[in-house]
Amino acid sequence: MSNIITNRSELVFLYDVKDANPNGDPLDENKPRIDEETGVNLVTDVRLKRTIRDYLYNFKKQDIFVREISDEEGHIQDAKLRASDFLKHIPLAEREGKTLQQQKEIATFEILKQCIDVRLFGATIPLELKVKKGKKTEKPKEDIKEQTESKEQTSSLTFTGPVQFKIGRSLHKVFIKHFKGTGAFASGKNAEQKTFREEDFLFYSLINFYGIINENAAKETKLTDDDVKLLLDSIWNGTKNLISRSKVGQVPRLLIKVNYKETNYHIGDLNSMISLVKEVPDEELRDISQVKINLTKIIDVLKNKKDLIQNVEYKIDERARFELEGKEVAINEAFKSTGIPALPLSL
Repeated sequence: MSNIITNRSELVFLYDVKDANPNGDPLDENKPRIDEETGVNLVTDVRLKRTIRDYLYNFKKQDIFVREISDEEGHIQDAKLRASDFLKHIPLAEREGKTLQQQKEIATFEILKQCIDVRLFGATIPLELKVKKGKKTEKPKEDIKEQTESKEQTSSLTFTGPVQFKIGRSLHKVFIKHFKGTGAFASGKNAEQKTFREEDFLFYSLINFYGIINENAAKETKLTDDDVKLLLDSIWNGTKNLISRSKVGQVPRLLIKVNYKETNYHIGDLNSMISLVKEVPDEELRDISQVKINLTKIIDVLKNKKDLIQNVEYKIDERARFELEGKEVAINEAFKSTGIPALPLSL
């Protein structure tokens, strides 16, 4: 059995999209999210977590708590019903005989045991549980009916997730292309004209995400080393396996995991120490071949903190190019210059 993690880690993840919408805003006609002041593309942490969850469930056969489940009549399960799934192995009569706290403890154990997304990201889960009124030994015989009746009691479970991500931001300004086109079906009954559709895509966006894995919160959710391996796999390969029309073509370019020796310590904001060297203006960016990823700042910081760092793990796409102190460099050589053990990830 894998061990619960004991050391803190930081993550930096870069991926790009071309002619796609990495994260539409439902409050703005599903247009790509853009910081109006800077022109930078924004992608929510929720979008990245959805990518991870979908890959874990669909490709790794891991159960997740946050997923859409419908009954035979097409009604979508709410969070309370989803939570009750994890008590179904206990017969109803036996379950109702337990106190609210006892049922909460069972639900906690089962959810953390079965749901990797709760172990990773935490959750606030509403509960609605049936509990018998009173105790038989404390009531006279004439009150047996009252004792054996059950009533609904509400409560909740709260888990702080060890793995958290900031909002992802592109490393450059982005530009939107508005498309109009015709649909495949008529606009109405007996109509001769087809429907029209409109959508907005980005020409190109190289997105930079920051994440942290906290060893203290991991104790609460029982996050293990194996869970973290699945997380890294899902970040990289989940991004590659997004095949919806607006997401197809997303490519992971760089994943860095910095593992610390010291508990309760991390450098912080490693994503802000990565920048782009662009060969064309932002409005002309269309491909990863037009940029180099500048590692100078992050390498300097890692070098200065090397005594606090256990190792660095990394994964790169073969088309990504890197620069250190004004010169193109292989990433393994860049990490070698820090004096910190650097290990390529097999994902």
